[in-house]
Amino acid sequence: MLDKTLTPSNIARQLDQYVVGQDDAKKTIAVAVYAHFRKIAKSQRDNASVTKSNILLVGSTGTGKTLLCSTLSRILGVPFVTAEATSLAQTRYVNEEIEAILQRLVDKASGDVSKARHGIVFIDEIDKLKAGGPEAQATSGEGVQHALLKIMEGSPVKVDGGRYIDTTDVLFICGGAFVGLNEIMAQSRAYKYISVTKGDNQQMMDRLNSRVKPTDLFSYGLIPEFTGRLPIVAHFHDLNRKMLVRVMTEPRDCIYSQFREIFANDGVELSVEPKVFDQIAELAFEYKIGARSLRGIFEEMITPILYVVPDRRDIERVVVTSLFTEPTYVNRRSPT
Repeated sequence: MLDKTLTPSNIARQLDQYVVGQDDAKKTIAVAVYAHFRKIAKSQRDNASVTKSNILLVGSTGTGKTLLCSTLSRILGVPFVTAEATSLAQTRYVNEEIEAILQRLVDKASGDVSKARHGIVFIDEIDKLKAGGPEAQATSGEGVQHALLKIMEGSPVKVDGGRYIDTTDVLFICGGAFVGLNEIMAQSRAYKYISVTKGDNQQMMDRLNSRVKPTDLFSYGLIPEFTGRLPIVAHFHDLNRKMLVRVMTEPRDCIYSQFREIFANDGVELSVEPKVFDQIAELAFEYKIGARSLRGIFEEMITPILYVVPDRRDIERVVVTSLFTEPTYVNRRSPT
């Protein structure tokens, strides 16, 4: 079921090609996915039920949660769909919306239900489903949590054509910014901190003390039953300015490489100097939405250039030295 070459370290290395930073989260997710598919193989081989370990991703907007999940699905070669918890809370027909999500998973598998059964469903903004929160939604956050319990654990769900997809082997990954969770974690550590004794590994103790505990999630507003369906928690750290620069320049499909290829198709070399990426990162950092704002700023810089270049066959190279000055257009040399 899972390519034998896809060990946890191999999965993490492939994620490194597309997702900047978040090394601890990558390792956690790589191990969780590896174990997930090994469990499925064992259950099929031994005809035994195996408890599934879904994953919770905790991190600010723009830290790479959705990108990591979509990249992971490509590496594994499994169907992948995303959904937003807030959309589920805005409808009175939550179960129908859940069915629609799984129908999309089947569609991504080209109608192959057996393939869809081994897919990944990513539900974002799960932190907006706080129990006891404002009841402006059509369905309370707690109500949506209860509606998701069965499919996350594993149950048959009807899709088009009168068929059913069993979600027992579908991997559910939930994500959210969880604003304010750090304060809850700080309070819980103040009273229930694991102490170190002689001979204990300090690094291991620090790791245990820094992890998100189920009680922290209870305090935040997730019900115990729902939290229990998400035993694995991966923490995504905020991106600093240097990491934002890396996002634009290092991944295989980074935005800089994409536009260099577009210009190259017109026979033009695009050269953006390092200072420009620093300036874009500085602006994006001030916007406080992580990597999400990088593309908008970069494309705003490129738009007037790309408007001109396709009509100018005399241009050989474009050099951008600053975000706040006009680019330099280098003309082709005349043949001698």
